[in-house]
Amino acid sequence: MELFPPYYLFKSKIPKYLTIFFFIILTSTLAWTKAFSEEYRQIAGLLDVKTTFSDGKMSVEELVRLARKREFEVVIINDHVRVAMEYGLFPFRHILKKRIERASILKNGVEKYLKTIEEVSKKYPDMVIIPGAEASPFYYWTGYPFSKNFTSHHWEKHISIIGLHKAEDYKNLPILHNGLSTAYFWQFLPHTLIFFIPLSLGLLFIRWGRYYRVAGIITTILSILSLINYHPFRSSPFDPYHGEQGILPYQVLIDYVRERGGMTFWTHPETRSGVRRIGSIQVSTPPHPDDLIKAKNYTGFAALYGDTITVTEPGKHWDIVLNQYCNGSRENPVWGISTADYHREGGAGVKLGDFPTIFLVKEKTEEEVLKSLQEGRMYCYRGDYRNRAILNSFLVSDPLSGKRGTMGDTIKIGGFPHIHIKISTTDGQSHQIKIRLIRSGSLIATFIGETPFEVNYEDHYFKPGEKVYYRIDMSGYGRLVSNPIFVRFAPLKLAARMG
Repeated sequence: MELFPPYYLFKSKIPKYLTIFFFIILTSTLAWTKAFSEEYRQIAGLLDVKTTFSDGKMSVEELVRLARKREFEVVIINDHVRVAMEYGLFPFRHILKKRIERASILKNGVEKYLKTIEEVSKKYPDMVIIPGAEASPFYYWTGYPFSKNFTSHHWEKHISIIGLHKAEDYKNLPILHNGLSTAYFWQFLPHTLIFFIPLSLGLLFIRWGRYYRVAGIITTILSILSLINYHPFRSSPFDPYHGEQGILPYQVLIDYVRERGGMTFWTHPETRSGVRRIGSIQVSTPPHPDDLIKAKNYTGFAALYGDTITVTEPGKHWDIVLNQYCNGSRENPVWGISTADYHREGGAGVKLGDFPTIFLVKEKTEEEVLKSLQEGRMYCYRGDYRNRAILNSFLVSDPLSGKRGTMGDTIKIGGFPHIHIKISTTDGQSHQIKIRLIRSGSLIATFIGETPFEVNYEDHYFKPGEKVYYRIDMSGYGRLVSNPIFVRFAPLKLAARMG
C-alpha cells in the first residue's frame, strides 16, 4: 500500500510528536529547495583567462566563442595589465637602465582592450563578458647582473582585478613601471625640493664665472640628473631597489581598486612554479598563503586552481580570516573563486572550462554577476568541463522562525541550525563523493554517498550572540568548494521568544 509518508506515520504506532517533527523536517526541506531554486539561478563562468592582449593564444572573440560552445555563460577576462621589468645602474637607476616589456593591456592599449570586449559583448548578447586585469604590483632585485644570484623577487605574486571599466583606472594603477602619475607627487615633493639646493648653487657658480664656472656646470648637470632620476611623477611609491616591502605594495593596489568600486582576488597563493630561471634571471616567488591574513579589504582569493592548495583546509588561512570577520577584527569576509590561469587549449594540461565558478544570480546580467562576486554568492569547481558536479542546494535554516540563508548570506537564528545540502552531476549518473561540513574552521561532519546526494543535518550548537559560519567542500567527482553562510545566534532572551 503506497501512501504519502506523513499519512502512514500518523496511522502507525510511532508517537505523535515524532510524526509531527518528521513532517516539519520534510516540508521544510521541500520549501528550502523550492525557494533556493526560485530565488536564484545558477550560471557557470570562467575567470582568469588570457587573450592575445597579453600572453594568451586566442583573441577575445575566439575565447568567448569557445566558452559559449562549452555552455559557459560568463567570461571574465584577466589579461596582464603591465608586464615590464627594469634594472638600472647606480646612482642613476631610472636613467641608465635596461627595460624589458612584453605584451599587456597597457602596452597594446587599454582603450582598445575595453572597446574590443564591448564589441564582442554586443555580438554575443547571450554571454556576460566582463573586463578585468591581472597585476603584479611589486618586485625587487638582489644580486648583480650577469651573476648567478641575480634574482627578481615576487615577480609572480599576482592579484586579479575585476570591475574597473574606465581606461584611466587602469592607467593609474599603483604598480611599478606604469607611466607618469601625479598620485604620489605631494608625497615626494619635500625630497624633490632638496635637489634644488645644489641646482641653485650650480647656477650661482656659473654666474660667478672664472674658476667657479666648471664646478657650476658639473653641479648643475648632476642636480638635474638627480632630479630626473628621483622621478616624483612615478606610478608607484615603491621601486625595485630597496628590498622587501612586505604587504604594503599589495595593500596600496587593493585600496586603490576598492576606492574605484572594483574587486581584488589573490591568484594562486600557493603555487610552486614561481621559483625558476628565466634566461639569465632567477625569479623567486615562493608560496605566500600568509598574505591572505596580512592583507585587508580584498574581495577574495583562488580557492581552486591548477596547483597546490591547502589554505581551504579546516582551520587554515581561509578559516582564520573568516573568523576574524566574525569576531569583528576584519571589516569584510573573504570569498573563494576558481581560477584557471588559462592561456591556450591544453596548456599545462588545462582545457577551457576545467575551473568554473558558478554564480547564483536573479538574472543573467553583468551587474548581477558582479554583485554575486561581491557578496560571495557562488561556488568553485575543478574537474572535466564536459561533466561536473552541481551544488543544487546549500542552505542553513532555523526551522522555528523559518529564516534561511545561502552562500554569502547572514541570518539570525534562535535554535539549532539545520543544514541542507544537495549535489547532483551534469551527466545525471551515479558518482561516489565525499562532503565535508565545516563550522568556523572545525570539521563537524563528513558525508559519503553517491550522486544525486541529499542530506539534512542538525548542528547541535548554539551560543547566544555568537557569529559563526558554515561552508562545505566536496571531493571524489572533481573538487567543489562552497562559499560560507554566516549565522548569528540570537541573544538568549530573544531566542526563547523565537522558540
